[in-house]
Amino acid sequence: MKWIYATLTLVAVGTAHLAAQATQATQEVFVRIPAEGTKNPLEGDPEAIKSGMGTYRVRCADCHGMDARGIRGPDITQVWARGRTDDALFRTVRQGVPNTEMPAFPAPRTSDNDIWRILAYLKTMATPATDSPRGNGVAGGRVFETNCLACHRVNGRGGRLGPDLSRVGVARTRAHMARQIRGEVPDFRTGYEPVLLTTPSGQQIQGVKKNEDLFSVQIMDTRERIQGYLRQDLAGVANVEISAMPTFSRDKLSDAELDDLLAYLTALQGPEPPASNENR
Repeated sequence: MKWIYATLTLVAVGTAHLAAQATQATQEVFVRIPAEGTKNPLEGDPEAIKSGMGTYRVRCADCHGMDARGIRGPDITQVWARGRTDDALFRTVRQGVPNTEMPAFPAPRTSDNDIWRILAYLKTMATPATDSPRGNGVAGGRVFETNCLACHRVNGRGGRLGPDLSRVGVARTRAHMARQIRGEVPDFRTGYEPVLLTTPSGQQIQGVKKNEDLFSVQIMDTRERIQGYLRQDLAGVANVEISAMPTFSRDKLSDAELDDLLAYLTALQGPEPPASNENR
């Protein structure tokens, strides 16, 4: 009997040791952020590229397009030509891009290898840098200050009624921004949906919706004041179908001015997300 107990003890100890090793390996796979200068270890691997293609099409193509040239999100076929590195792109995917619609892809749902596979696939579609787009960014900055700064912030300056645009260049394609500015694609991002409140006395309060539940609604009014209201104290709460952002038709903003403005906006890349040893 003693040898049976000894054997079972050895099996239990061995199993615990293997489990500890597996846990440690899993933590290393899921938590480690690559050091600066790290190259993609899966670049050129046919199996990794095939797997990355499937993951990209399921999780990224809605914004960046099946060809990675951008729909709502930007064209990412030229990120390497523009000087981005494998480790920086890894951090962007893992941590997301603040103040944009680029989400984080945290572990354990997305492992390190998942991200490297996506990047390996994207590298197969990478293209050389293209000619500079039309427009003068310096002149576009002046157009922005005249027409946009009252509602949008850039690098700590400007209004808060609209989204912060400090990194819009990595969140939107030039074509999509042009359509938004011309009023062709209203975009009600969460936290900026236009709303109209009516008080029992008939007073109307315009703003953008920040939070709501069954009993209350919180808005930022046109004076940038955060106000909370109980629904029972209001005569009406109406979602507005027309964007709070004005339409800049050609009689308000010429094609040349639009090109300048787009050159300015596409250059708004913001600071590189800081490196981290852990996922946030």
